[in-house]
Order: sequence, then C-alpha cells, then structure tokens
Amino acid sequence: MNAKQTIEAGKAILGIEFGSTRIKAVLIDEQNKPIAQGSHEWENQLVDGLWTYSTEAIWYGLQDCYAELRKDVLKQYDCEIESLAAIGFSAMMHGYMAFNEQQQILVPFRTWRNTNTGKAAAELSKLFNYNIPLRWSISHLYEAILDNEEHVSDIKYLTTLAGYVHWQVTGQFVLGVGDASGMIPVDPATKTYDAEMVKKFNELIAPKGFSWTLLDILPKSLSAGEQAGFLTPEGAKRLDVSGHLKAGIPVCPPEGDAGTGMVATNAVKQRTGNVSAGTSSFSMIVLEKPLTKPYEMIDMVTTPDGSLVAMVHCNNCTSDINAWVSLFKEYQQMLGVPVDMNELYGKLFNKALEGDADCGGLISYNYVSGEPVTGLQEGRPLFVRSANDKFNLANFMRAHLYGAIGVLKLGNDILLKEEHVQVDRITGHGGYFKTPGVGQRMLAAALNSPISVMETAGEGGAWGIALLAGYMVNKKSMNLADYLEHVVFAGNNGTEIAPTAADVEGFNRYIENYRRGLSIEQAAVEGKA
Repeated sequence: MNAKQTIEAGKAILGIEFGSTRIKAVLIDEQNKPIAQGSHEWENQLVDGLWTYSTEAIWYGLQDCYAELRKDVLKQYDCEIESLAAIGFSAMMHGYMAFNEQQQILVPFRTWRNTNTGKAAAELSKLFNYNIPLRWSISHLYEAILDNEEHVSDIKYLTTLAGYVHWQVTGQFVLGVGDASGMIPVDPATKTYDAEMVKKFNELIAPKGFSWTLLDILPKSLSAGEQAGFLTPEGAKRLDVSGHLKAGIPVCPPEGDAGTGMVATNAVKQRTGNVSAGTSSFSMIVLEKPLTKPYEMIDMVTTPDGSLVAMVHCNNCTSDINAWVSLFKEYQQMLGVPVDMNELYGKLFNKALEGDADCGGLISYNYVSGEPVTGLQEGRPLFVRSANDKFNLANFMRAHLYGAIGVLKLGNDILLKEEHVQVDRITGHGGYFKTPGVGQRMLAAALNSPISVMETAGEGGAWGIALLAGYMVNKKSMNLADYLEHVVFAGNNGTEIAPTAADVEGFNRYIENYRRGLSIEQAAVEGKA
C-alpha cells in the first residue's frame, strides 16, 4: 500500500509525545516509516515557585497537535484519519500528578524540573539504599507528606503525564514499565514496583494514618507489547475534536521519553546505549548486571521491556547555546544581513571544530536551571575565562558545545571508568546533533567512545512510541530488541564517528578546569548574581 491507502485502510500507527517545549505527533506506515506529523509548541509556567503545565494546556496542546497532524494528512493525501492500527502516548518522565476519587487533580502538575524535594529524596535514598533522584514521583509524594500538605490524604491516583493522558482516553490506569521505573524503583525480575521498597515506604508513612498504601494509588506496570486498553468514545473526542476518529483503537502502554529515546535509537539491548541531547540531556546504558553500589549521579530505570538501565540525567543542555546563537542573530540583523537560523547554527557549530581541543582554557556552565548531578539547586549560566586564555570564536563555540555535555561526562565517567560497564554502541539524538558531525565528535571525545547518529533519530520520541504501538500489534513471538533490530532498523546502525586521542585528551583537560570552576558557579548562585 502507499501512504494514502494505508491511512484510508486504518493501518497507520500514531505516536504522540509530550516534550518539555513541544508536543509532537508522528504517523507511521506498515514499514514503520513516518508519513505525516503535527506539533504544538508549549512552555512550562512557574506557579507558586514550582514548574507546571495546567491540565487545560495539556488537553489544548494534545488537540492542537492532532489537528495539525490531520491538516498534514489532508494536505498530503487528501483523506481523513478515521481509524488506526494502534496508538501510543509518551511524555517527559517523573513529576507528580495526584488525583482524588473524582479524578480531579489535587495540586498543579509538578514536573521533573522541580528541585524542591531534596529532603525527601535524601531520606528515601538512605531508606532504600538506592539513589532516589529529586524529580522522581516518590520524592514528590514524600516531600508533600513531609511538608504536611493537606491534599495528600485525598489521593486516590498518582501518575505521570503519559499515564494521565492514557488513563483519560482509555479508562485504563496503567503505565509502561520504563515510565513506572521513574516513579519508584522497579524490580527487573518482576517488572513491577520493587516489593521491598514499597513495604519500607508503607511502614515509613504508617504513622500518618492515610487511608491508602502505595500500591493502592500507583498505576499498574506493563511491559512493551502488552495490551493497555482501547480508545474510548470519549477519548476519541478528546483527541480529535473534528469527530472523524473512531473509538476502539488499541493503545500501547504509555511510556516516558527515556524509553522512547531508547526505542528510536535501537538501544534496548544489553551493552547498547543512547544519548538524548536537547533542552535537557540524558544518557541511557542498558546493563548486563547491576552496579556494585548506588551513586547519586546515576539513576536506575528500565527499558520499555524491563531491562535495567543506568541513566545520567542533566537538567540543562542546549538552552544556553541557543541564547548565544540568538545574540549572534541579533548582531547579524543589526548589520542588515538576512538571517537563516539553520545556516547560522551550522557555521557556528562547524567553527567549533577549528578550536583547541581543550577550548584554550575557556569554560561554559550552561546552568539555566539547577543541576542536581553537580549539587546546584539553582542555575546561573556563566562563561568563564582568564586573561591568558585563548579567547577566539572557535574556542568560544567549542567551550559551549563541551559545556552542554560536561555534566553528562561526569556521570558517565563513573559507569565507564569506575564500574567498567561495557558498551558496544552508543547512539546520539536530539538538537545537539543536528549539525552533521559536530556534536557527534564532541560527545565521542567526552565519552571516549564511538558515537552513531541515525537519519531517523530526528523523528525522536513520538516515532519511538509509534514503534512501541506497532510492536504491540505486530510483535508475533519476537522480543522488543529483536523486533527493532530485524524489523524496524534491519541492521542500520547509522553513521559512526570514533574519538581521536587529541580530542579525548583535550576534553579531559577541559573537564578538569570545569570541575575546579564549579565553585564559581556556586558563588554566582549564592550571590544571586
């Protein structure tokens, strides 16, 4: 079938992902190729000191994103989407969405970006002997308990953004195991919440006398390929306000953006990994065995089919680079020179390749917000140099490209150098890699590992969740890793760049300067500079 016939026959598959700045929909055909897309731009809001998106913004964004997809289908193929083979929803992980018995949200959605959960995360990490990050749902829940928030006693449901959307359009209160593992740790053997940790948490909060225990309020955990419900008539109307989309479409388990990134880069098999680098960044390495001990810098989550993954998550990545590029754009406009942003990014990124391997001593801290990995609760973007450093455009741009992945390197050094984790392939995706070869070379130097980038990686998480929806209906007897390897990617592992000895040595010198300069960043935060 061609794309039009696939859509008209109801055999296309839809993936929708709620990212931090964009909601994206991707429609794929029976060969897993994208054939249409839609998107909606949105931004979080700081309300009463906490980062949030309103439920109204969530539903308006979803409907506008789908409407844009529908327009794209009408424009390209002159047909309507009436039915689909499957749908999947994914979203930024973690955070806190608590609801009462009437399914009304009790407090505004608290996103992963909030860092107000320090006391809770520290106490739970000690209790579980397991690193519990600030942004995890269990940290938010326990912080609300410690802060004696009145709404806690009324909680009937606690879920993530992906789980919430899925629940409202299918009636099923479930979550993909990868997303579930970012609420509270998951046992890879059972592929559900760790029973011992659940028991410890319930004993910890028992004196409070709540009417619920933890498993009463958490979604059921499902692995990739499992049935997770069907689009209800009400759900179809909430998704497609035009009324063309029919109910009854199967929906796969909702997943987090980490899981969909793994799928989109064919990195769910042990000894593979991926790096997502955009507004925030994170690396995911699928482990052969557990780490020898917990590390504050490393989060343990799972693949969408339940394998253990070591995750290094950084709150900041490309936002500071974007701000500097905008400054160059303003200068160019002042001179009366037309600006093509793709050309501007390309020229500046490629200029970085001419810089010294150690950036000539220049340092960039890209901390628009706090960075838990380096212990910063708040951020102040800083560019640092001494009078004797080699200050030129090439080194300036290279320092910012290095700075965008500096925290990522600190976390991965633990995995690769201290834990001796073995990795056969690391794949990069996200805006950091958009200029061919540049971000790839920088990351190869940072991790001292070959980095691959695929042409399809630009499709991102929306494509990844569409692939998971396709796996649910087409898996036959294959496991997820084999399905991706043999059906979706068919051996295509992308274009690889290996690190050079000079680049690796230069990045190591840069990161030593970076470590020593963290006190400057700390002083800027404390001084409210």
